[in-house]
Amino acid sequence: MLDLSALQQLLDPLFPGLMGLRLCELAPERVLAELPVRPDLCTTGGVLHGGAIMAFADTLGAVAAILNMPQGARTTTIESKTNFIGGAPLGSRVVGESVPVHKGRTTVVCQTTVRNEAGKLLALVTQTQLVIAP
Repeated sequence: MLDLSALQQLLDPLFPGLMGLRLCELAPERVLAELPVRPDLCTTGGVLHGGAIMAFADTLGAVAAILNMPQGARTTTIESKTNFIGGAPLGSRVVGESVPVHKGRTTVVCQTTVRNEAGKLLALVTQTQLVIAP
């Protein structure tokens, strides 16, 4: 199993790294990460873009799926639903937590919550990850 620093190194040169995603905790039952709300991730209103929230949550769900799949398997998102509940202003930080709610042979379903620093729920994302056998 990948450790936190090894997985962070894999993500850093990719889109999650460009966004500024930082993994905080990594376990099969929970993935925790944070994302700073920078100007290039915001709407013209100075609020974190919904697409940035979705990409953040998608990454966390994929990581949670990887931690619950057989060695050498790959994954891809086949379904994702986002409920936007609140906004995150420029200069703040959001925290995402992804928990697998179904760990099957062919799919992993994760629920990811995105919250502000005070713990207020900003988005709820449910996604299905396809398990691609090695």
